[in-house]
Amino acid sequence: MAVPTIAPGQTKIGWVGTGVMGASMCGHLIDKGFSATVYTRSREKAQSLLDKGAAWADSPKAVAEQSDVIFAIVGFPADVREVFLGEDGALAGSKEGNVLVDMTTSEPSLAVEIAEAARAKGVYSVDAPVSGGDVGAKNAALSIMIGGEKDVVDALQPCWEAMGKTIVHQGPAGAGQHTKMVNQTLIATMMIGVCEALLYGYKAGLDLPTVLKSVGSGAAGSWSLSNLGPRMMDNNFDPGFFVEHFIKDMGIALAEAKQMGLSLPGLALAEQLYLSVQAKGWGRNGTHALMLALAEMSGVDWMNRK
Repeated sequence: MAVPTIAPGQTKIGWVGTGVMGASMCGHLIDKGFSATVYTRSREKAQSLLDKGAAWADSPKAVAEQSDVIFAIVGFPADVREVFLGEDGALAGSKEGNVLVDMTTSEPSLAVEIAEAARAKGVYSVDAPVSGGDVGAKNAALSIMIGGEKDVVDALQPCWEAMGKTIVHQGPAGAGQHTKMVNQTLIATMMIGVCEALLYGYKAGLDLPTVLKSVGSGAAGSWSLSNLGPRMMDNNFDPGFFVEHFIKDMGIALAEAKQMGLSLPGLALAEQLYLSVQAKGWGRNGTHALMLALAEMSGVDWMNRK
């Protein structure tokens, strides 16, 4: 079965999930000339795409029936399973030669399962989780980590280029998700360091924006420090990526690590700290809300500091 040619003005895309990142990502594809059919659980969240000319469908199955390539970025593995493999899922509405692309951070084993189910129907499947948060999605600057057959991944290049800047094929089905687990493990412990460092600077009486000028460009610099540090200073804990989704990711990574016989104590600590963030009611805030929990441990009211 030949891999289809994928190009603006020719390929009809479907999109499921128009949340913090999905709406921007799909919007970039529309801006590049792809016609789109969309579905999300709350139709009002898709309004910006409908205003761009996207068509609405009432289920992932209905999206697939109108599309050649079907993308999804949803919340949890259970959502991924329903969106792709459910009775009203995208695979049920797909025809031979369609391409399914899961951009959710999900379980590597589920990516393999979807690929096998798709192959049995003559449908291609790719797992392509992303990193970069809401800023990366808005700026079409995401890092896209891809698992799947190389010729299919290559055919999707016009789509990848519309959404991201760092586009790397990691290997067969599931490899994209495993790479995202590496990414999340790095971020989890790094975020502890960012929050603790800024908390130290505050208690030492330093001006935090001035501190950032010194440390942000040196060996201690990171994306999290440069992009989320200023948000913490401004008491802006709106989500670029939800705490509850990050907890899900860490759980997946720890489960995979256990299967491989790995001990990852730093990641386990980060998970426990983030569970405390969620327990305090901040699960729908951004991952940098870890600052609020760590500050509280030291008796600092971060939101009302002077």
